[in-house]
Amino acid sequence: MHLRDRPDLLYVVRDYDTIYRRGSAGGSGPIRSHLRRVREGIADIIEANPPVVDRPPSRVPVTDHLPRALDVGSRGVLGDLSNALHRVADRLSWEYGYEKVPRGLTGKYGYCEIAGPRGPIVTEELILGLVLFAPNTIYPQHHHHDIEESYVAIAGAWSENDAAVYAPGSLILNRAQHEHRITTGPYEPCLLAYAWLGPVETLHVPEMRFSGRRRRS
Repeated sequence: MHLRDRPDLLYVVRDYDTIYRRGSAGGSGPIRSHLRRVREGIADIIEANPPVVDRPPSRVPVTDHLPRALDVGSRGVLGDLSNALHRVADRLSWEYGYEKVPRGLTGKYGYCEIAGPRGPIVTEELILGLVLFAPNTIYPQHHHHDIEESYVAIAGAWSENDAAVYAPGSLILNRAQHEHRITTGPYEPCLLAYAWLGPVETLHVPEMRFSGRRRRS
């Protein structure tokens, strides 16, 4: 089974492409470069027609909020992506990604890969995925070693490092080693699409770790 044999997942990948193709860089050179490299990575995925591995679906407590997030997202600026995700939601594998999850976060957070080493679309040089936060979540200070990431909100609003509020459709870029802390509002879950770029060996073992102490920037 390959990507073109699974139109439900192919539509999801194409909707990611739309985000990074039509989204504005806001005049930022680094963001423009990131958008281009993600687009190129997605184009490579579609052209390569990689294998699709039906990994066992898995849940974490926060996925109880996923139906609400997809309902809200379907009415927003990324409605096409939200609707496409709704059609594959029951086959996604959600996890924490950390050996030790901070107290109080186990019911508030989860992530899953759409394309990447952990599939279901098996790729090595780009990861596309989702992060889901419950309302009133504080996601502690952390960074990603050698990984450049962008988040785009599908549903809900969030802030990073208390610097601004990002609404659905907003994109934020975190360069490698950039320390960041995420908070979400009190009423709605927050569903983010993300893209990771970095060395192949790092994407395979991203060493997701929280910072030793909370820092604000």
